Amino acid sequence: MIQPERITSFNVQEPKGSYILYWMQSAVRSRYNHALEYAIEISNDLKKPLIVVFCLDRSYPEATPVHYRFLWEGLQDVNRSLSGRGIGFQILSGSPVDIIPRIADDACMIVTDQGWTRLQREWRQKVIDAAPCKVVIVETNLIVPVQVASPKEEWSAGTFRPKITRQLPAFLHPLAPRHVLVKSTDYQPCTDIPVGAEQQFTQKRINDDSSSHTLPGGETAAEHYLSAFLSGTIDRYEATHNDPTAHATSYLSAYVHFGHISPLEIALRAMERPGPGTHAFLEQLIVRRELSHNFVWYNPWYDRYEGLPEWTRKTLGKHRIDTREYSYNLADFEQCKTHDRAWNAMQHSMIRTGYLHGYLRMYWGKKIIEWTETPEEAYHIALLLNNRYELDGRDPNGFCGVAWCFGKHDRPWKERPVFGTIRYMNEAGLRRKFRLDGWVDRILEEYS
Repeated sequence: MIQPERITSFNVQEPKGSYILYWMQSAVRSRYNHALEYAIEISNDLKKPLIVVFCLDRSYPEATPVHYRFLWEGLQDVNRSLSGRGIGFQILSGSPVDIIPRIADDACMIVTDQGWTRLQREWRQKVIDAAPCKVVIVETNLIVPVQVASPKEEWSAGTFRPKITRQLPAFLHPLAPRHVLVKSTDYQPCTDIPVGAEQQFTQKRINDDSSSHTLPGGETAAEHYLSAFLSGTIDRYEATHNDPTAHATSYLSAYVHFGHISPLEIALRAMERPGPGTHAFLEQLIVRRELSHNFVWYNPWYDRYEGLPEWTRKTLGKHRIDTREYSYNLADFEQCKTHDRAWNAMQHSMIRTGYLHGYLRMYWGKKIIEWTETPEEAYHIALLLNNRYELDGRDPNGFCGVAWCFGKHDRPWKERPVFGTIRYMNEAGLRRKFRLDGWVDRILEEYS
């Protein structure tokens, strides 16, 4: 079932081309992909071949070799899966703004998936403006489309939760794969644009990178982690998910970010195992994650200090001249050169694995505020490091997570130096959650 609220059409006109083009960009998967299934429906209705294209842009802001490697592995999974379904797939080298309108001259229609960040939205708007045919954007990476969940930027999870909860019954429905009537694996309309060159480019960059501990990308790996999580880990999620040593998380955030797995599929499968762990997990997957997309969609300054609520900027501004016991710059943080062994271990983990446990990320961000000369500089450093080193960086969840460290979606707390009334975290809090010293020693020994 593809709800009509997921579908937005532009440049409405009669289809006159020879094929349907699905520009895949945010949903790099073949399962539970509403945009793909919608494109198949149109292909079948018009009896035209469907071609799926992904534009691999080597200049994507803040993308690193680790990001490209993860993405490339996902693209290989898609290639194998679509080939098995009789659908042609091409990876083209360059910006979609240049490529998609160029190859759409003979397309009946362009179908694409939704994007929320500034660059993603600019890409889609430029394609719409230049396209010679109808363009349809299909929301497939959110359970409830962002504008359906709420018509405005929400203050907190408390204001957002009842709104999205009311919408869930209409959208929590399985998505069945469609059968393709017109096979297109041998149909190659894009013959004058570099194809496959990015494989050598990406592989070279991966080999140059020293990291060997990152997660494997793709639908197959995502399915493995989801099945492992649902096989028993989810039962202890509520009680232990804030303990980094308990391994009680799903490890799915990077796969969701790259579109290698559908949040809808995750939610439906988790709901087959009802219990406190499932309830707590769905709170994160649905309410908290989709709240972050609400923030990015409605706040034009979501990636800037100016996008924070007025009360947080006011209280941080009041304490900007407070004396900092320690002060570090970007290079100090990036090179793990603080006085705090725990913080250094967290940064090492991010650099070497592309992953840092969610509870530790909160401490990691809070300490950047405490040890930086101004809150504006702290915001810039935290966002830059998160985007550069986390596999799930450059994502609404990441932008929102950094903003949360500065008070977004939170409330005022007890006033203290530097932080004002922003929530504070310290090492004692970590020690109450888990055996900190053993975790730090292991990380520093393995990764530093």
